[in-house]
Amino acid sequence: MRSLKQYLAESVRTYRYTIKIAGDVDKNFLDMFKYNLNKFDPVKIDEPKTTVVQKDPYGFPDLQNESITIIKAEFKYPATEPMIQQMAQLLGHNINQIRVVTTDYNDSINSENDKYANQMGDEEKKALLDTPELADNGKEASKEYANQYLDRVVPKKSSIDIPYDAKKTPTAPNKSKENINTMSPMSKMTRPEKPQTGRSK
Repeated sequence: MRSLKQYLAESVRTYRYTIKIAGDVDKNFLDMFKYNLNKFDPVKIDEPKTTVVQKDPYGFPDLQNESITIIKAEFKYPATEPMIQQMAQLLGHNINQIRVVTTDYNDSINSENDKYANQMGDEEKKALLDTPELADNGKEASKEYANQYLDRVVPKKSSIDIPYDAKKTPTAPNKSKENINTMSPMSKMTRPEKPQTGRSK
């Protein structure tokens, strides 16, 4: 049977965080920073790891070409990003270059990124480039697509000459203005006399 002390030790909840610090940081800053993390009663704090310079570091949309120092820590008390940012700011670091996420979330993001990167490995890229469509760097495919586009925009005229079922009506020649009869046929008509009426003269 477990003792009360063992039961309490096993039931204690801990909080795991991944702290990311963008930019150059020296050993003195890291030592003081880890010392200030003691207020959250740490179970363990891993040694900081620094990445190579990244063109677009994940989590820092406004930064480019910066290295990231990563510290994974497990605390008995919860911490928030503003609290840890304020600690770094008091040590002289830019508050906008500090990010804090839960370790579970950070690990899941890294796992998704690895899966995406592995979807297009070197062998698959090579196999894709060996396909006939891309053997000429896509020139023939582009040409075929251009021809289809032009055919839709400017349809080709039909080359089939379908004969008429009957004779074509001959085209009437144009008459000159002098040959046109300008007199109205109504002008030569003789009108009958008006009928008599009972009206007195």
